[in-house]
Amino acid sequence: MYVPKHFDEPRVEVLHQLMLARPLATLVTHSAGSLDANHIPLHLSPEPAPLGTLRGHVARANPVWREAAPGAEVLAIFHGPEAYITPSWYPTKAEGGKAVPTWNYAVVHAHGTLRIMDDTAWLRASLEALTVENEAAFAEPWRLADAPADYIDTMLRAVVGIEITITRLEGKWKTSQNQPEQNRTGVAAGLRAGGTEAQAMADLVAAAK
Repeated sequence: MYVPKHFDEPRVEVLHQLMLARPLATLVTHSAGSLDANHIPLHLSPEPAPLGTLRGHVARANPVWREAAPGAEVLAIFHGPEAYITPSWYPTKAEGGKAVPTWNYAVVHAHGTLRIMDDTAWLRASLEALTVENEAAFAEPWRLADAPADYIDTMLRAVVGIEITITRLEGKWKTSQNQPEQNRTGVAAGLRAGGTEAQAMADLVAAAK
């Protein structure tokens, strides 16, 4: 990934925060001479420190777990807030018109080695961790135990686990850091009038230096 220095986000704790907040990742693998991309929720475990491990599952019918070589390097992409940025939000535009649109975004690339986990006990533990993490915000969190045991057993047989030991993390926060302060203020104010995604980007722009 091309990361200009002013857009680089190297802090592991910040990258982990995005990965936990937005667990639906794009998993890129190489198999049969081509690249494949699958969209999979991945649960981040902080161990082994400092980068951690990603765990998830795919449908047994998905060929990715058979075709991707065990131990092969894979890439999981986690997408953070993103928003179109109009130059109309730049106060400096009035000074000479030298401004163009752009797109702001935050993204994490997690590189690692793939391990296939076709093990019922592992899958159950992984699903429980993923469920607890994502159900925490609900007043009445759903648990695996809420469904009939034989039904869960059937569902477990229909999936295969994947585990990725993270070997490298890259973070790119393109949040108007290359703009003067008055333009960053204008961008944040413009984004505040938008929806949830725009609001999240406005927070990142306001925090950018």
